[in-house]
Amino acid sequence: MKAFAKRMLRRRSRAAAVSDVELPASAELTPNIAPVIRRADRFSVQDLMVEASYGVGARPSRLVMTTLGTVLGIASLVVTIGFAQTAAGQISNQFDAVAATQVMIEPASTRNSSGNEQATGRLPWDAPDRVNRLAGVERAGLVAEVDVEGQLVTSVPVNDPSAAQTLSPAVIATSPGLLAAVRGQVVTGRYFDVGHDERADRVVVLGARAAEGLGINRVDSQPSIFIGEVPYTVIGIIDGVERRANLLDAVIVPLGTARADFGLTAPTELHVQIDVGAGTLVARQAPIALDPNAPENFTVQAPAAASSLQDDIQADINIVFLTLGILALLAGGLGIANVTLLSVMERVGEIGLRRALGATKRDIARQFIVESAVIGLLGGLIGSALGVFAVVVVSLLQGWTPILDPFVAIGAALLGTVVGLAAGAYPAVRASNIEPITALRGGT
Repeated sequence: MKAFAKRMLRRRSRAAAVSDVELPASAELTPNIAPVIRRADRFSVQDLMVEASYGVGARPSRLVMTTLGTVLGIASLVVTIGFAQTAAGQISNQFDAVAATQVMIEPASTRNSSGNEQATGRLPWDAPDRVNRLAGVERAGLVAEVDVEGQLVTSVPVNDPSAAQTLSPAVIATSPGLLAAVRGQVVTGRYFDVGHDERADRVVVLGARAAEGLGINRVDSQPSIFIGEVPYTVIGIIDGVERRANLLDAVIVPLGTARADFGLTAPTELHVQIDVGAGTLVARQAPIALDPNAPENFTVQAPAAASSLQDDIQADINIVFLTLGILALLAGGLGIANVTLLSVMERVGEIGLRRALGATKRDIARQFIVESAVIGLLGGLIGSALGVFAVVVVSLLQGWTPILDPFVAIGAALLGTVVGLAAGAYPAVRASNIEPITALRGGT
């Protein structure tokens, strides 16, 4: 304030010196001299920046508290938007990985006169080859429940009548490509291939829980199980099936073996793994590929379009988080407005002195506007940085992939300046309306 007063006094002295210069009587005040006299008392941009920086840094503790409100508001906004985008990404990944890539096709059925369901169609044995030609299909496999007519599934051929009866695992027949279609994993050994299927080899693959119940945990010694009294060589154990979990409790045989040994007449399900977003296309084309003459004989369970459910969830999350962020930002803006208004009330004497030295109402308003904008910018930069840091740290701790649009971080920092400008508007107008005489009488 003292520096400003000295500058203004020097300018007034120079202005007085210019006014004392004797000009010829016939000479008029030329346009080149008049602006010098008129601008002598003007509050320059340099003065504005110097006084605003002094006003911002004069009270460090108050600056910290004022900036803290904006920091919390901007950080909350960045964090909420970042978590919304990250959560939407996680939901999208889960939706895509589990639901949006699975199609199941079954023969259509109707109820007969006795109330029992009767299939109206039949899946062809080469159904995987037919649907694999369709656009969007990655892999496919057949499944069929096998009726072993009450025969026990055991790991030893001895039938001890005195032994406690145990529940035998179910027997399921599949095509060689089913394991990939249901995203299963081979724990040990291997899954049977096309050769086993075509030759009707007596080989089986055990689900992890079925293998545990039968007491088999390795296949390097070529263990066997018995269905009734017929031995079948165990060539692998599977686990981690995402699509059809009952395979983990079953003894799995090739379709060709089930047809030869148990008289299997037709598969019951076709599992298809597809690309994300191809559900509608595959659902329309698969029945035609299976039976061009009667596609209505098949029932297709396909995921809905990705935009219907996924976009609704993302929109709901974004609205909730964005609302919370805006409320936090409003709280920060109100903090700036309150502190700036308090600063105006405390600096009434200073404002009056500045007005007396030549500052206009517009100059006073600009100073307080700049102070509020600087405080908002500082809070925006710090808050944006803290928000990005929080999103990254929490996402890494949770094992998520952090997702945050870079424009959100940049825009949040600039938004702090906008909030500062808006918050300082009313205090600036209030300060500019203080009359010099009143301020000097009542100011300190």
